[in-house]
Amino acid sequence: MSIRRRVLAAAATLGMVVAGTVAASPANADLPVPYNSAAALAASLQNPNANPPGSNDFDCRPTAAHPRPVVLVSGTFANRVINWNTASPLLKNEGYCVFALNYGATKVTDLSFGQIRSVAAVRESAVELRDFVDQVLSATGADKVDIVGHSQGGMMPRWYLKFLGGAAKVDTLVGLAPSNHGTTLWGLGLLASWFPQIGQPLVGAFCPACADQVVDSPAMRELNGGGDTQPGVKYTVISTIYDQVVQPYRSQFLSGPNTTNITLQNGCLINFADHLSPAFDRRALRFMLNALDPAHAKRAPCLLSLPVLGG
Repeated sequence: MSIRRRVLAAAATLGMVVAGTVAASPANADLPVPYNSAAALAASLQNPNANPPGSNDFDCRPTAAHPRPVVLVSGTFANRVINWNTASPLLKNEGYCVFALNYGATKVTDLSFGQIRSVAAVRESAVELRDFVDQVLSATGADKVDIVGHSQGGMMPRWYLKFLGGAAKVDTLVGLAPSNHGTTLWGLGLLASWFPQIGQPLVGAFCPACADQVVDSPAMRELNGGGDTQPGVKYTVISTIYDQVVQPYRSQFLSGPNTTNITLQNGCLINFADHLSPAFDRRALRFMLNALDPAHAKRAPCLLSLPVLGG
């Protein structure tokens, strides 16, 4: 057996084991909801181009209870399978039409056999999002969509809202640990600023989206100039004090009308979610559901949640 096949088999086994012990879904749900990243990794290694469970049914028609389709936007380096293996079936079980795109491909995507996505320049990825939203609206007949994004996926849609007409087509934007005001990229951003002739070209060549997300980059200044929000759009930011990527974590928060900023650890000291795990975290995803349907909001659970893995 080749090394690649062994990795795939091991990841699949790990995903099934963890899913069997951690996954949970309502009794009447059609799809299992694995609240762990191991199952997502296994699914991505098998096929990074697959649709997350419950997503991209272009025959789906929104209901009166949930009239807006939900578009899921993954974070930097992630693809739609690994990012939305939990949220997609959860939303589908709740009665939403769910859609998820892979975007931001570069040469790095080819070198990674399609595992790495969301690395193109933010302005280019926002065009892909615009086109995908138009496709969803055309197929479903809906007037607007809601967007849920993780990391870059919570920030990049704001470019679409501000510069590409998205504010007229989006009702609610929910960001899970979004890079709204930039990040130091574990210090790589600072290194690039200290040695701009070497560091900036290297970061930009490998990951244009990373260069765009560095604190005070031209893209960040352009995006946030004149205010964080757009009229008519509702914003929810869900952050964790243990975020090791977008720091300080409060830089994720937005200012403006119709804006709600949530910290996972407020009222729940056993939540240890880091930057990666909100997409697999019961508490974070309950806050997401509440933001999408505030009329039927429920108390977010406080359960042990682990870095990277979720729970």
